[in-house]
Amino acid sequence: MAKVKSFYACQSCGYQTPKWLGRCPDCGEWNTITEEKEMPAAQRSFTSDILQSEISSSDIKPQPIKDIPISKENRFTTGIEEFDRVLGGGLVAGSVVLIGGDPGIGKSTLLLQAVNKIASRFGTVLYVSGEESQAQIKMRGERLNVSSDGLLILAETLYENIVRYAAEIRPKAVVVDSIQTLYTSQFQSAPGTVSQVREVAGQLTFFAKRSGIPVIIIGHVTKDGAIAGPRLLEHMVDTVLYFEGDRGHSYRLLRAVKNRFGPVNEIGVFEMRDSGLEEVANPSELFLSERQKKVTGSVIVASMEGTRPILIELQALVIPTNFGMPRRTTVGVDYNRVSMLMAVMEKRAGLHLGSCDVFINVVGGMRIDEPAIDLGVAAAIASSLREAAVDSATILFGEIGLGGEIRGVSQAEQRVKEASKLGFKRCILPQRNAERLENIGSMEIVGAANVTDVMRALF
Repeated sequence: MAKVKSFYACQSCGYQTPKWLGRCPDCGEWNTITEEKEMPAAQRSFTSDILQSEISSSDIKPQPIKDIPISKENRFTTGIEEFDRVLGGGLVAGSVVLIGGDPGIGKSTLLLQAVNKIASRFGTVLYVSGEESQAQIKMRGERLNVSSDGLLILAETLYENIVRYAAEIRPKAVVVDSIQTLYTSQFQSAPGTVSQVREVAGQLTFFAKRSGIPVIIIGHVTKDGAIAGPRLLEHMVDTVLYFEGDRGHSYRLLRAVKNRFGPVNEIGVFEMRDSGLEEVANPSELFLSERQKKVTGSVIVASMEGTRPILIELQALVIPTNFGMPRRTTVGVDYNRVSMLMAVMEKRAGLHLGSCDVFINVVGGMRIDEPAIDLGVAAAIASSLREAAVDSATILFGEIGLGGEIRGVSQAEQRVKEASKLGFKRCILPQRNAERLENIGSMEIVGAANVTDVMRALF
């Protein structure tokens, strides 16, 4: 009998070492390295054996790319428009989708609602749960009005059994909740360890590609918000989605951070209710619904999330500091970016912020990373410092350089049209974008070359 080899692996990043270490040399985390045992390679061919009798390999041969057939049946919708938008138009046959998010954020709820609609429209769907029993899922399904005859529930954690059931049933899609609870008998380590997660995810990907059945995987996240397990997990799958939101708010955001079949950074907006997750068709109107007019430090910026323009309220509060070191606090925007913008405004626009505490907040729990909101951040800070409110019918967007210049951004026309649709009358944007806009209607377009032009136009 072959000898079982053991090694030590970091449960945070997957780093392997032949001996135990207190701190991982790769990611720097403490007490994350544990011992794992690996079976000989000769015993790790079970997936091919299981699938060989169920999946034909006659089409597995090299073909010219121009001769590979593609039909509309290769992608099908889930019935939830916001979910389909983030996926790039629906689920692709044979794709592997990984969804991560904080505990209790609504990952299982969203997928249970989605697979119920898929089963009602297209046929059998297999929902595998390693965290709940069939009776518990049934109780949650009654609350969500999930009752499709084609939705099959399987409470199982052994990977080999799951593959056998899936190969026999041939469902339209397979959902695994969650990857950290599954294990394969080929490894002696516990479920959730790096070797188990990596092996099970790899075999699920192999199963999806060979069978053409899309697999949706739910993954737990660490305290830093990243999906638990080795980073290799995100590279193996086709699509990585993050379900975001604050438990204090009822709104949830589904964001695509990787997608081989659609745009990246596309978002879907949902509202959590007693009956489950409801789609939010117009998120811009939602985020602006509670905005107060004639309030200093409040501005509206036009941001692009994937292919969708979204109007977001930015708030700034500038007050004299009571300590020797002024505070800089940001929520929803990059801290270093705000610090740079404050330095530019102090140098190029004459704002004195060295003795003030500055607080920046993005309303609605959103997080925005694109540089097009620079102009909004600068305007909000100037408005709060000068105690002068920005006109509530004015919207801004543009990138600010270190020289104080306003640089052009992409998809300016879509941003302006979205603002016009919601009743805004004036738009301050980079001069370069203003020169290229056409057929905006009654919207007043104000092009700005530098931050001085912006301050003059606002105040």
